[in-house]
Amino acid sequence: MTTAGDIMHRGAQWIPAHETLDRAAQLMRELNVGALPISDENERLCGILTDRDIVVGCVAMGHDPARVTAGEMAKGTPRWIAADADVGEVLQEMQTHRIRRLPVVDDKRLVGMISEADLAQHLTEDQLATWAENVYARVPSG
Repeated sequence: MTTAGDIMHRGAQWIPAHETLDRAAQLMRELNVGALPISDENERLCGILTDRDIVVGCVAMGHDPARVTAGEMAKGTPRWIAADADVGEVLQEMQTHRIRRLPVVDDKRLVGMISEADLAQHLTEDQLATWAENVYARVPSG
């Protein structure tokens, strides 16, 4: 059985909720990633911050990324998966919630992230096509 821990990118790092978006952008550059899990004061997942969130939700709105915190950008219920979860559960979680990045947690600690690139390296073409169709398909309006 292939697990989330088998396909994840190890070494993912939190950005504390109190950190500013300019620091988050610097950390993204240093780590060469486009998203960071946001942790609260107890190192619990409270959201995910993407480079797009910084640009569209802060800069394009005329806000100063040196004054807006990662926690202020955290919205909704954060999704995550256990390291020992089967890859089928990973796909289901990502497809159901239409997400492209999924933090991997073991014993309440962040141990990795699963991204599109990780899926592309570990899934069959059929699995990847189904995932992409479900995540990127337009949601009917109305």
